[in-house]
Amino acid sequence: MTILFDDIENAFLFVSMNKKFMHHAYLCKKTGQTFYTSELGDSDELPDDIDDTERYISIPHKNDLELGKSLVFEFTSEYIPEELDRIYAFFRSRGAYSRYKAFLDGKGLLDTWYKFEDERQKAALREWCQENGIEING
Repeated sequence: MTILFDDIENAFLFVSMNKKFMHHAYLCKKTGQTFYTSELGDSDELPDDIDDTERYISIPHKNDLELGKSLVFEFTSEYIPEELDRIYAFFRSRGAYSRYKAFLDGKGLLDTWYKFEDERQKAALREWCQENGIEING
C-alpha cells in the first residue's frame, strides 16, 4: 500500500508538537489509516490489535529522528558559528526555543531556520519511511 507523505508528515507534526510521549500517532501499514491519541484527551479509539507490529507502526517524535536541539546546533554551526556559545547558553534553561527564534528573527534568519528545519524534517521522515518499509507517494 502506498501512503501519502503528507499524511505521515501531519502525524509527525502532531506527535512532535509537544513533549515526547504527550501525543502519539499510529499508522496502519495495510490500510494507511492513522490513529491519534493524546494525553490531553480527544483521542481516537485504538484498534484492539494496535500492538501488532506487522500491521501498525508508531510515528516517531522529532527527537527520535535527531531533529530537536541537535538540529538547532547544526543550523547555528552552519549559518552563525560565531554565536554557538550563546545558543548553547539558551538551551541551559526553559524557554530556549522561543529565545532562539527571537534571536534568529533579530538576525534576519528566522525564515532561513524554518526552511532548514522543514527540509531536514522531510528528509528524515522519508528516510524513516524507507527504513520501515513504508511506501510513500508525494
